[in-house]
This record gives sequence, C-alpha cells and structure tokens, in this order.
Amino acid sequence: MDIFPLGHSSFRIKGKTVTVVTDPYDSALVGFGYPKHVSADIVTVSHAHKDHNQTALVEGNPYSVNGPGEYEIKGVGIIGIPLFHDGEKGATRGMVTAYHMEIDGVNVVHLGDVGSSLTSDDVDRLDGVNILFIPVGGVYTIDPNQAAGIIGELEPSIVIPMHYKTPRHNPKEFGDLSPVSAFLKTMGKEAVVAVPKLSTSKDKLPDEMQVVVLE
Repeated sequence: MDIFPLGHSSFRIKGKTVTVVTDPYDSALVGFGYPKHVSADIVTVSHAHKDHNQTALVEGNPYSVNGPGEYEIKGVGIIGIPLFHDGEKGATRGMVTAYHMEIDGVNVVHLGDVGSSLTSDDVDRLDGVNILFIPVGGVYTIDPNQAAGIIGELEPSIVIPMHYKTPRHNPKEFGDLSPVSAFLKTMGKEAVVAVPKLSTSKDKLPDEMQVVVLE
C-alpha cells in the first residue's frame, strides 16, 4: 500500500487493485491547488464543506462514499461512522463521517473533521485500526491534546496527522489552525521529518506506534 498526500485532509491510498481518495478540496478556499489528474476507484467525503467534498476533481469515475453506512466496493469494505464536528454534540457544526476501510488486509481509519473526543461506542466501532488519519489543527476540529487522547484510545500502528496550518493555507480561513509541530511536540515526536509518501503492508506494520508526516 502506498499513501500519497494531496493536501489538507486529502490523501490517495493506492492498494494492489484499488485506489481510494479522501476529502478532495476546493483550491480557492484552502489556498493552494488540488493536484491535477488524480484518479481513483473510490472517493470518500467526510462532510459537505467545500474543503472536503469536491469529488468532481477526482478522475476515473470513482464511486463516491458520502455518509454513514456499510459499503463493499471492489473488494474494499468501508464502514461510515457518524461523529460530532464540534464539542457541543453537533449543535454548532453538525456531523462528520469517519471511514473505517480495509484495504489489502490493512485497517485504515480517516476521521474527517472530528471535533470532539470519542465516545466509548465510537472507540468500539473504530477498534482495530492500523493506520489512523487524524486532524490536529484545532479550531474546526480537535486540537493536538484531544488528538493525542484519541490516539491513546485507538492505539493505531501508524498515525498520519492532517488538517493543520501550513504556509500555503489561506490565512483568512485557516490562519488560526495549529501547525503540525504543535502536535508533534504534544506526542513527543519533534524529531519526525516529513516524507513524500508512505509505503507499507500488513506484514510491515510497526510494533511500536509511529507518527508519519506526509508533505
């Protein structure tokens, strides 16, 4: 499995026979262009905000997964799990959908714009995660400390932070987000160096949890 960063909360997950793209975004809103000629078999949308739902940008006529439920698409099992987009049980920003996907025997979870700690039921439904995509920037999502708490509950093998401030982000919309360095400090992982992609497989998952920053 190869995982490539596309920016913000969007990634391309390339398995042996299936490619999944998560949360494609509007370039004008986010502040930098969505990569050209990104194709996939499946595209997942965590919620209906323009920085997460621009499925028309993904080529290949992918199957769009948009909301809670159970899906079986081209051999990939996907469970969409509703989570709160804020700390007020959805009263401020509503709900998002996290996706639990099994690709090539690896359990991948993308938490979308989760905005609160998880309930015990959420933790049970997300149990067994190997690779966890988790927002860490705060403001619209959980902050670094909340992210660290969720990671402690889910105990993934690999953590990939997302939805944090970078120099390329639109400062008007995302200038108040925390940078990824704040999350790395919280996790005691300041020495982590960003890499262009992650390649792994079920038999290569680390015994000790690793944080991988994809730039």
